[in-house]
Amino acid sequence: MNEITFEKALQDLEKIIKDLESGEIPLEEAINKYTDAMNLVKICQEKLDKATKQVNKILNENGELEDFTVEEKEKENAEVSE
Repeated sequence: MNEITFEKALQDLEKIIKDLESGEIPLEEAINKYTDAMNLVKICQEKLDKATKQVNKILNENGELEDFTVEEKEKENAEVSE
């Protein structure tokens, strides 16, 4: 099975929310949809966490990935504004 994309998970989650908000589905189906929604939320959160970690890495001068730190930039900006 192919892994679901963030966009597809979000789209499915939005449809479930719309269905639940309508109030027109039987209780058992609502419970199943709620369970599906919680699984989709987990998938989306994991994908966002992974993307955040990737974005927070930058290439150093040697072409290797390293953690990006904002502290250095903040110090430089503070010195320039003084």
